[in-house]
Amino acid sequence: MNREDRYHTTSWDAGEVRRQGRPEADRPLSDRLAPDRQAAESPEHSERSQQRPPAQNQVRSQKKRRQKPRTNPLLAFILWVVIVAASSTIFAGVGWLLADDFAALTKTYKEVNFEVSEDWIDHVETNEEGKEVTYYDMKKVAGALEEEGLVKYGWFFRLFCKFYHAERKVTQGTFALNTNMDYMALVRNMRSRGGAAVTVDVAIPEGYTVSQIIDLLVENEVGTKEALTETAGNYDFGDDYPFLNSDLKGNISRLEGYLFPDTYNFYVGGRPELVFNAMLSNFNTKVYGNEDLAPLFAESEYDLDEIITIASLIEKETDGGDRDKISSVIYNRLHNEGETNYLLQIDAALVYAAGRTITQDDYANLDSPYNLYTNQGLPPTPIANPGNASIRAALQPAETDYYFYVLGGDGKHVFSETLAQHNQAVADAQNQKQE
Repeated sequence: MNREDRYHTTSWDAGEVRRQGRPEADRPLSDRLAPDRQAAESPEHSERSQQRPPAQNQVRSQKKRRQKPRTNPLLAFILWVVIVAASSTIFAGVGWLLADDFAALTKTYKEVNFEVSEDWIDHVETNEEGKEVTYYDMKKVAGALEEEGLVKYGWFFRLFCKFYHAERKVTQGTFALNTNMDYMALVRNMRSRGGAAVTVDVAIPEGYTVSQIIDLLVENEVGTKEALTETAGNYDFGDDYPFLNSDLKGNISRLEGYLFPDTYNFYVGGRPELVFNAMLSNFNTKVYGNEDLAPLFAESEYDLDEIITIASLIEKETDGGDRDKISSVIYNRLHNEGETNYLLQIDAALVYAAGRTITQDDYANLDSPYNLYTNQGLPPTPIANPGNASIRAALQPAETDYYFYVLGGDGKHVFSETLAQHNQAVADAQNQKQE
């Protein structure tokens, strides 16, 4: 090494010692930046720089973050309070409207006779106890209630009904409802046992046929003719009424004689099976299960159905005070050939068969087992629904030799033992009418 090189080396060593001994801030800027420049010029640094975003973009991004405006905390709090208050007001308003409708708090009073129609039945199920449970379409119920002004929000009423299981709690019928009733009261009062159903008193006259009774029920709006007729002919009453002839199912005549005449309180638009159940149950109590009549039935040579058939003939023929005598005529003709050859020859049975006013030709030519001018003995079923007095007369006929009777001019029957006497009585009655 020459003398000049040694000088430079010595100088660099001395300078380096001084630099290392000085703080970083006291070092020349060129010395502080030198390592960075060397690193930047190195190949390794070049590769890392390509993998990182350019320094210019980093600086720009930092500037953007630094320039993002800050939200005023007070303004944010005020905005939050406004949103919460507005939402609470809306929900409170909606809640009040629904609560008002649910609890009937401010509705204008109005009364409505509301009918739950048979057409609203959705389906029928049999529960674990073997009883039929009817389910109603509450969408139809809610729609009708809304239309009548009894509820404002049918959808909300339906939601309540879903949780309350109202679809199996309402029943068919016409019910007295009003706008003071809350949702629960509306459901409870749309039941036959709810106490608010519209009812009507219907007096079933003695001697009415099943067909006449149905017409009377329709007239009093107890039900529709179609529903009542269908129920009378086909409804399964089970084992509650053993006196009904199951072979006649499908025909309303199966109930003939057993719809006990009385005054009943029926639900308007009620379930038709309940209507007939009421009359059949009354017969069950006052006739079939009557302890006073039981010995008379036991002594009779005829069964229950035949006794009721005889009673129905008496009921249709009596003038009101001669039941036991008409009964004696029927028994005499049944037991003795006499002058009628076991033919009862009762016009009321022929009218029942024809379903209209009979003609002279019907006596000989109307082909029906109810034509007692051409068929011996009793008709196949009762021809009407007799009352208690006629049933007792059928069980206890008067002891007479009468075989004939005719309605006299005074509205009372004239009884005869022979055909000759009867013909004379008929002539006298016609003369009295002409006078």
